[in-house]
Parts: sequence; structure tokens; C-alpha cells
Amino acid sequence: MLLVVLVSAEHLILQSTKNGRLLGVNLSKNMRSVKYADILKYNKELGDYLESNFYNIAVFSNITINQIKEIYEYSLRTEGINAHVQIGDYNNIVQSSIKFKQSDVVVVFWEASNIIDGMPFKIVSLDDDQQDAILKKTKLEIDLLLRNLQKTPLILFNKFTTIQFSNFNIRENKYDRLVNQLNQYIENNLTANVRLVDLEKVIATVGVEKSLDFRHFYSSKMLYSVAFFKTYVEYIKPIIMGANGKAKKALIFDCDNTLWKGILGEDGFKNIEMSQETSDGAVFAEIQSIAMSLIKQGVLIGLCSKNNPEDVDEVIKDHPDMQLRDEDFTIIRSNWLDKVSNLKSIAQELNIGLDSIVVVDDSPFEVNLIKEVLPEITVLQVPEELHKYPELLRRNIGLFYNLSVTAEDSKKVEIYKHQKLRESVKQEYHDIEDYFTSLGMKITICQEDESIIQRISQLTQKTNQFNLTTKRYTEGDIRNLNVMENSKVIAFSVSDKFGNIGVTGVCIIIVDKNKTACIDTFLISCRIIGRNIEFVLMDYLINTLKDNGISSVKAKYIKTSKNSQVRDFYDKCSFVSTNITDQLKEYVLDINDYKPSKINYIEVINGR
Repeated sequence: MLLVVLVSAEHLILQSTKNGRLLGVNLSKNMRSVKYADILKYNKELGDYLESNFYNIAVFSNITINQIKEIYEYSLRTEGINAHVQIGDYNNIVQSSIKFKQSDVVVVFWEASNIIDGMPFKIVSLDDDQQDAILKKTKLEIDLLLRNLQKTPLILFNKFTTIQFSNFNIRENKYDRLVNQLNQYIENNLTANVRLVDLEKVIATVGVEKSLDFRHFYSSKMLYSVAFFKTYVEYIKPIIMGANGKAKKALIFDCDNTLWKGILGEDGFKNIEMSQETSDGAVFAEIQSIAMSLIKQGVLIGLCSKNNPEDVDEVIKDHPDMQLRDEDFTIIRSNWLDKVSNLKSIAQELNIGLDSIVVVDDSPFEVNLIKEVLPEITVLQVPEELHKYPELLRRNIGLFYNLSVTAEDSKKVEIYKHQKLRESVKQEYHDIEDYFTSLGMKITICQEDESIIQRISQLTQKTNQFNLTTKRYTEGDIRNLNVMENSKVIAFSVSDKFGNIGVTGVCIIIVDKNKTACIDTFLISCRIIGRNIEFVLMDYLINTLKDNGISSVKAKYIKTSKNSQVRDFYDKCSFVSTNITDQLKEYVLDINDYKPSKINYIEVINGR
């Protein structure tokens, strides 16, 4: 039995019983600090005890990259993703793309230096026709690769680069020109399931000399060092985390010496610093700018500060150097309560898990308290050397990575503030149905709408609480499902008298050869949980299936760490259980036996 206990943002403890012996292993989540020998030692231990199914990752390359396997697995396993990495055939990327096309993720290390043997120094002697032939052949192979992997959920394709073999010539040479042409071709022919990875950023972080191992390159084509692979894996990990619904959702700041320089209660309104005019102020100006950029990506920004609320409110509204204003904050807790209680209430009000929150604070006491009492929360401590603070935040932006940014993301603050209004009005009603009736709720059904495919994909990747199966789908997957004759993707948006909440739910139906409908996915966003919308949607779904000659429906509930609240959803919808285990509940429904919800305060509208 495995018990994983988070003890900080940087480390976790793995405790397990094996042969009657208690093992306690301190596993660092900061890859730079982990010795390769320890990665090899503890990676298998993590894999043996993680209960989740394998998350299959294939890595294709035309150089030797075997060291990435254990590093990649270890990094993701410390996050609870049971990664299983397979290395494709050496220097046979296209053939590997056929062999491993069923993988969850494919990573492509296609090195320009080995497109032909000795490319960096041979290319100078090639004439234009020979170069064109190499370019044409490589483009064709890229096309074949992408075609073979068109149904693979996610492809991470490293951009070609010459930095490993640069002669630091100011003029563009033949090698540079070839690489630029290949990168331009990839960018012009990107498919929805491809994400380009900038290797040069990774190499710049590690340093060219520390990234490369020419001793092994010339003997065995092993170009990169362990230090490079550790940084590379950390660089791309946010993409995998986002694809598995593990991206963080909220960034909560303290105020004093966190959003501005100084202590508001002591220094006063006029003496706190966050202006570009001073060196310390410039640091906090950049911090606020980073926060503003995250808001545009759908990250919720909040405050949790021990301060007089009136003083904080005055700064937010009136301070001339304050970039973040009231309309930018989703939630504010400025009071004298302990931060643990405040953070719990923030999670509850936003209806997100504690593990979706990142806190930034300057106080060692508060930082250690949160780590100790709420280990699920990721905590960043403001460095004593202020000039390192923006770098700390920039380095952790990946925690909030979304595979796509949708129209709903840009409206999140507004949506949550409308939700706060709803909750305040709710207090005026003694009867919950009277309150629901007063909202004037409308559900708009959307099918085969290209404009919301991105949002549908995002919902499958981010929704964890009300999600019966927690299957993750890319935009390409949704497009494929839309054109399949035996599948139907149904999304819906919700609105009420306070405004449009946006696309907040998805149902995916697969009809088998026996004309039995299988509910592959049924999910709704946490924004609309608790309104009985799920029952109205099920009414619509069953009626639609009945109208299309379907008489039987199958469904399942797959248990995760976050979806226990929907364990009995199908039971409440007249479905009959056929198989029950600790991790799985399977159901069947004779449509004629379905009992409608009889909820009459939600209007259903058929859209596109």
C-alpha cells in the first residue's frame, strides 16, 4: 500500500510497506537537486506502488537519448502520474511513429546534426541541389510522422536548432538556413495535437557546455547530458500536467512585501513601493505584470493577507502605482484570521481543491505553517534577495499551464464575481427551489460547433470533481469524435439573470454495433455544481437517445481521488448497477425505465 505525503513544494515523502518493512524515502521534486543515481533507485519504487494506470509516453530520436527514460518517469511519478516511457528505434523516427502511435504522448528529438551523418561540417560542401534534396526528404518524413500520429492525443516536437554546433558566425550559414526552413515548415503545418518545444531555452538555462557531452556524441551519438535531460523534462512537464488535469488554477498573494515593498500598517499608503522609479519598486511592478498576464490565461488571482481590509481596499482602488485593481482579483481575504483558515475558505468559495492553489508569501512563519498544515498547497516564498523574486515567479508559471486558452478563460474573474452575487442573493431565500426559480437558468445545447472544440477539450483536461470517467481529450480527439458516425459530442452553456457562465459541461456518447448507447464522458464544471443542472441534462440526453431509436444505455463511474461526490450519480438517474468494485461502478439503463427529474425551473434550448 502506498502513502504519498506532500511536505513542501519541493519534496514529498514516499512511505510504503514491503515485506513487513517500513520505507521512508525523501523524494525531491526539484529535479536539479536530484542525483541521477537516486532517480534510478527510487523511480521503480514509485512505479510499483502508484495505483493509477500507465500513462504511456514514447520518445523518438535520431540520436541516443536513453537517459531520458528514468528521468521522465521519475519526474511525473512524483506528481502522481504513473508514466511509462518507451524509446523508439534509433534513427528511425517515422517507423517508430507507426509502432508507438497508440501512446498517450509522443516526444520527438529530431536533431538537425544527425539528419545525415556529420551534418554540421558536411553541409558546407553540399551544393544547392543536394541541400534541397535533404530538405525535401526531411519535410516528407515530417509529413509521414504527423500523418501516422494524427490520432495520438499529444505530440511534443522539439524545434530544430544549430546551437549545439554553432560556430558563432554572425552571417547565416547553410546549416542555419536549413534549420530555419525546417522550423518554418513545421510551424506552417502544425496539427492540433502538436506542441513545439524550444530546445534553445532549455540549453540556455543549463548552459551550452553543461548541456552537451561531445565525448559520448562522437562515440555513440549521445549528445545531451543528464543535467540537460533533467531540465528538459521539467520544462515540458507542465504540458503533461495540464493534459492530466493537474494544472494549478489560483494564485494567491500576500500583500506586504509580496505585492508591494513595505508594510502597509506601518509604512502607510504613501510609502509602500511598487513603481518602476525605484529598484525595489520595479521588482514588485514586474510581479504585478506577471499576475496580469496570468489573468488573461484564465488563472484566478486572489489576496490572503493579515491586514485591515479598509487599508488594502484603499491601495487597490487608489494607489497610483497599483496595476492590479479590484476587477482583477477573484477573491480577497484581508483580515486578522490565520491564513490556514482563510485559505480553506478561499478554496471552498472558489469550489476548487487545495491542490489547485499556489500561495506566494514573504513570511517564513506563514510559509512553513501552510506547508505543514495544508501540504496540498504549493507555496512560494519571496527570496530575501528581492531581485530573484521575479525569476522565482517566472520559473513557476508552468504550474498554471493550459493546453489552450479559451474565451471562457478571459472572463473568469467576471464569472466568479457573478457567482458571488448569486451566493449573496441565495441568502434571501429560505426555499432552495424558490432561489433556483428566481435565477431564470437556461441551458443551451451545442453540437458540432467548431468554435467551442477548444473549450470542450479544455473541460475534459481540467474538470476533476464532477467527472464520471475523467477521460482527457485533445482538440484533435474531439474533432475525430465529431465526424464519427457512431459518436456524439454534446456540450452546453449555462446562463441566468446574472450573466452567461459559458460552456460548462460535456457529454460524449458512443453507440456500439448493438445500438446500445455508451456514456463515455459526463462532466460539468465546478462553477455550476449544486444547481441540479446535471439531472436536467440527463433528461435531455435520454430523450434525445430515445428519439433516435436507442433503447439501452450503458455507463460507468471510474473512481479518482477527486470525484467521490458523483459516485452515486447514475443510481439517482434510474440506472441499474451491473458491476461494483472499489474503483469502478458499471451501469445499464432500459430507457423505458428512466424516471425524469421533473425539474421545471431550468429551460433547455437547442443551439447549434
